[in-house]
Amino acid sequence: MKLSVIRSACGSLRIHPARPGAGVGGWSRRCLPVGAANSRLILRTSSGAISGGTNPKLAVSFGKQPPKDARFEWDSSLREVVQGTKEAMVALQRRNPAIQPLLAILQAGEDDSLLEINKKMAEMIGLNITQICLAKESTEDEIVEEMLKLNEDPRVHGVYLHLPPASLTSRVLNTLQPEKDVDGISDLNIGRLVRGDLSKGFVPPIASAVLDLLEKHDAPLEGKIVLLVGGEGPLGVALQCLIERNGMVVLKSHWSSKSLQRQVMQADAVVLLGAGNLDVPPTWVRPGAAVIRCQPTEMDEHAAEMSSNCGLGYLTAAYRTQNVVRSCGRWIQEQQYRPWCLRSLKLQPLTPVPSDIEISRAQTPKPVDQLAEEIGLLPEELEAYGRSKAKVRLSLLDRLKTQPDGKYVLVAGITPTPLGEGKSTVTIGLVQALSAHLKLNSFACLRQPSQGPTFGVKGGAAGGGYAQVIPMEEFNLHLTGDIHAITAANNLVAAAIDARMLHEATQLDKALFNRLVPSVNGVRRFSPIQISRLQHLGINKTDPASLTPQEVGTFARLDLDPTKITWQRVVDTNDRFLRKITVGQASTEKGQIRETGFDIAVASEIMAILALADSLEDMKNRLARMVVGTSRSGQPVTAEDLGVSGALAVLMKDAIKPTLMQTLEGTPVFVHAGPFANIAHGNSSVLADKLALKLVGRDGFVVTEAGFGADIGMEKFFNIKCRASGLRPDVVVLVATVRALKMHGGGPNVSAGTPLPREYIDENLSLAAGGCHSNLRKQIQIAHLFGVPVVVALNVFKTDTQAEIDLVCQIAKDCGAFEAVPCHHWAQGGRGSLELARAVNEAASRPSNFQFLYNIEMPIVEKIRTIAQKVYGADDIELSPEAKTKIDYYNQQGYGSLPICMAKTHLSLSHMPDKKGAPTGFVLPIREVRASIGAGFIYPLVGTMSTMPGLPTRPCFYDIDLDPVTEEIKGLF
Repeated sequence: MKLSVIRSACGSLRIHPARPGAGVGGWSRRCLPVGAANSRLILRTSSGAISGGTNPKLAVSFGKQPPKDARFEWDSSLREVVQGTKEAMVALQRRNPAIQPLLAILQAGEDDSLLEINKKMAEMIGLNITQICLAKESTEDEIVEEMLKLNEDPRVHGVYLHLPPASLTSRVLNTLQPEKDVDGISDLNIGRLVRGDLSKGFVPPIASAVLDLLEKHDAPLEGKIVLLVGGEGPLGVALQCLIERNGMVVLKSHWSSKSLQRQVMQADAVVLLGAGNLDVPPTWVRPGAAVIRCQPTEMDEHAAEMSSNCGLGYLTAAYRTQNVVRSCGRWIQEQQYRPWCLRSLKLQPLTPVPSDIEISRAQTPKPVDQLAEEIGLLPEELEAYGRSKAKVRLSLLDRLKTQPDGKYVLVAGITPTPLGEGKSTVTIGLVQALSAHLKLNSFACLRQPSQGPTFGVKGGAAGGGYAQVIPMEEFNLHLTGDIHAITAANNLVAAAIDARMLHEATQLDKALFNRLVPSVNGVRRFSPIQISRLQHLGINKTDPASLTPQEVGTFARLDLDPTKITWQRVVDTNDRFLRKITVGQASTEKGQIRETGFDIAVASEIMAILALADSLEDMKNRLARMVVGTSRSGQPVTAEDLGVSGALAVLMKDAIKPTLMQTLEGTPVFVHAGPFANIAHGNSSVLADKLALKLVGRDGFVVTEAGFGADIGMEKFFNIKCRASGLRPDVVVLVATVRALKMHGGGPNVSAGTPLPREYIDENLSLAAGGCHSNLRKQIQIAHLFGVPVVVALNVFKTDTQAEIDLVCQIAKDCGAFEAVPCHHWAQGGRGSLELARAVNEAASRPSNFQFLYNIEMPIVEKIRTIAQKVYGADDIELSPEAKTKIDYYNQQGYGSLPICMAKTHLSLSHMPDKKGAPTGFVLPIREVRASIGAGFIYPLVGTMSTMPGLPTRPCFYDIDLDPVTEEIKGLF
């Protein structure tokens, strides 16, 4: 049986049957599986050049009285190594039945002599072997290119470089991954050997064989003299270390040394290194002494025969396979969950507390690859974006699929003031306390901030004070480009819609079809995405010529109704003048004028999809299902119908990977996705949470944040995100401030950019108590609807008095909170949230009785009514005629079983922003109902909701500037 192995375009190996001698792309490669005794492994280059390689050859002779059982000793050593390796292999496959260790021989030329020896050893042990033959004249770059492919192939566990000495340059040796360097010749592995640390490195197989012969020849070895002649390379260094470590005395000599004869006569054993065909006269060797020749000579058939006959070539090959099995075992071990070895960063809080950006710059973050190693990520799971942030690959989920999840904590809030109450700051302070101070693994999962608020009213979103994500400039500006990817994808859909309507309006069916399915080199075929559309239309044909004229028209025309297009363009800037625009006014657009508009980028359905997808495939399917409008016949038109869904997945393939950053105290943070909390579900991504839950371990914590008040972000977290992810929360941390409670207790309005009224600066217990008994009590009750314990975190401001703090905490517990604690993380970092961390740890140890608010199969109207009455406190709902029509349409299209994502103001539990506390006795008006089919929810619009914010009179950008000399950013929060 012969197996041809070719490298595909992505760099992996594919194994499939091939004709004897067949080649692909000018060359072929053969792989030897277990038991393939008659297989050979050859690679022919496109030039057909064949060359011999090099192989260190072992031969042994003795003085005038050689031991009679020398051959027995060699065979005995071989049997011991083979048997031990076979047992290790059996143990390996008992734990991992699918694993198959693979040794790759990279050589110059097509000489198979070395292969035959290693092949026989591989068959005895039960591992695979493959041979890659390069041209004899291969350049360093060509060798390195092939080595990089072997490094990246997870099925290759050992690489043997069978190359001429001149090709074994420092660059070549150190390109080889030390973990796959089973011949132990890289600088790192030689250094480990010298240091005596072989927990990760490998002993060169030839050195192991030489030491084995010495032990068999003359035990005990203590005090024996071994002379190394010639050889200043890695093998000489390795032998000297091993021999001395076994209690022998090592002498070294050059062939040109005048004292060579005298040294040979003193030695108990002589090892000849790198000497070509030179030898020592037998008369120089004292009786009983061994002479071991380890010579890197041209490996011709005669040399192979000599080596095979004496068994020493097989002994070296046996030790090499032993290293391959060890490498495979180490690789498997590395794939297991790794306990954290997190090194926290020290904080030295100052009083008064400096600005956020000053605090951020005063702390030096750990290199992201160091942080990744500390939390158990593998190097290949990291894609660095500079020094302090990196994308994490989703392959981690597959590697740790059997690892139990940690505890799942949601940070929500009471109904906030327009200034925000610090949920992000509480989230960061909590994980700093858990990891840096209580030494409990914890991960924060946050949304990526939009450029709109950063340059608009709110400012940065990295936390604040001594509870921040750093570097905060990178966090707030661009990050790893996810929002830009969403913008590009969203606007590609918009462009595709208008282009399709233009072409359909100006072409007949046949011409349109011919352009959609062009003839390429005389062949006309559907693309895979077009075949999907055909199947969706019920046309089970794959040959374009077989479609009837009616089927051609049905396939080619989407027939979008311009008045019912729901898709808008996006930009990540607050720009109110783009809320309504007119497109198609150029003469080239042939009268295709229509009204449309822009949303802010984070309001795109693609952002919501990014946050809810649990894999690349899931994201691709969701993107395909997005409904962009309705045809004139009343049928929904999707991104897949437009033919654009595959391109969207390509644009989003990197954005789906969460971004790893760190807090001020060096604890890990995932930053991913950023959907609006009033028109979308307002939570960071499912994938970030899932990755983090695996990394923290069974006893660790993942703390994720929901946008706005608990009535919005938390409700959507439970009913939408938890349905999509299958995850169940253990604790809700409900953030409150004395400032917000005073507002809900009857205090005056609070506005961004204006000074706080005196009621919020001076002590006022009655206002604080009023807010607790209304809004705080109601938000705690909302969390209890889902069966999750609540810990109230009172985010303390410097204007709060101790009496106000004590009062709020006591009333919160009286209202049903598991615990209520003041938090001082803004001024003190993690140490200021230790009480909160302990409360969360205790609450998470209690049983949680999580339940959804409504059955997903309930009618759309009833789901809306349930949220309005049980969460907001409304008496009932009132549907506009348009809303009723849309609900009927969604039921007809089969969307009735989707969860509900209410779009309403975040400034009140009701639909009326000025109604504070816990309003009652109102009817919730539903003016319109829309659907995000790709994201997977129906969203009713309550009142007037804007998807494009506007800039205030004095935006934040007035204070933001760049120092052209230092490149430091100024004024960013």
